[in-house]
Amino acid sequence: MDRHLPRTPHIRRLITVSGLFAFALTWLADIAVVRSNSMASGTAWLPAVATGPLIALAVLETPWSPSLDTCVAAVVSLSLALTAWSLIAPSTMAWWGVLETLGLLCMGLRTTAQSGRTAAAAAETVLISATVLLLPLRTGSWEAFTTGGYVLTVALAIFITLGYTIRALEARRERTAREVRHGERLALARDLHDLIAHHMTGIIVQANAALSIQAAAPDKIEPILRNIARSGAETLESTRRLVRVLREENNTPLRPGDLLTDLGELVSAHCAAASPGSGPTEADTARLEATAAARVARLRPEVETSAHRLVQEALTNVRRHAPDAHTIVRLDADTERLRVTVTNTPPHRRALTPAGGRGGFGLLGLQERIEALDGTLRAGPLPGGGWEVSAALPLAPS
Repeated sequence: MDRHLPRTPHIRRLITVSGLFAFALTWLADIAVVRSNSMASGTAWLPAVATGPLIALAVLETPWSPSLDTCVAAVVSLSLALTAWSLIAPSTMAWWGVLETLGLLCMGLRTTAQSGRTAAAAAETVLISATVLLLPLRTGSWEAFTTGGYVLTVALAIFITLGYTIRALEARRERTAREVRHGERLALARDLHDLIAHHMTGIIVQANAALSIQAAAPDKIEPILRNIARSGAETLESTRRLVRVLREENNTPLRPGDLLTDLGELVSAHCAAASPGSGPTEADTARLEATAAARVARLRPEVETSAHRLVQEALTNVRRHAPDAHTIVRLDADTERLRVTVTNTPPHRRALTPAGGRGGFGLLGLQERIEALDGTLRAGPLPGGGWEVSAALPLAPS
């Protein structure tokens, strides 16, 4: 499982394909300009036929692409070399390609948009800007240099502004994600704190019982001591999960209950909230299924609260994004893990704006909680439509 849940890979592919298509059209336009102006002699064709595509390919981000610093150094060196050659031999080159310009502008956008490298991004942005502004020197005309410089300055300002806007949005998204993770850690710490208090209360009660019957029934002391040892081991396991997690005192703690009863109440509330006449009936809106292994599985209290939190978050997302879909909440278990799966069918109608607005960080906080328990979380679309959220949580030792 990746550290971050997948966002929208299909949109990323769409942007990549659209960018390739735009680069291809620009390249064809460059070639048409070269042919129409009879500049095929010498090396006037070089920026359109060779340099432009090379720079455009360096802009694209693929699994095989080198680092951004390497790409910036390569495209800047190539463009400056052609500009210098045009100054040394003015008769061999009197024009530059639009695709080369577009590639340099897009490289500037990528550089400014990437977070976490402020000094390097600023230096590389200045270097790319200077490379773009020197492109009109290839014409050998001062008028073309001033006019082209003005146009390119405006284009640079637009692309750099877009880059810094993307950078700011990404920084805000990362900051929100950190806050969500931190809040979920605090919530988990509160849960575990109350569960440990519950275990310690049981240990104290059993110890007092052992003291009270020590003289009258010494043969019953051993079972009580075994229970105390088991409760102490469970408490120690829960305490380990509190390391480096802070607890806020001003929030209402959550207490564990019977998991199947709590999930049944969540499913019933989800069915009751279904809009009548908009698809499935209330009885068919959601269903809770639990295998025999899940019913008899011995769960840690923190696992119970996390499973409850997962189903609650998944049903909330179904109500927001697919209010008329049929949902199945399923619990299964083996010798080591409890598996909780929430699956919904495709909606009959999809709202343009989900109820309650667009959040997007609920699953991220849930992932932080489940991974803190050494569990795994997966969420994504199903092949036939619909959506599935599933988690595997460790069982208590038998």
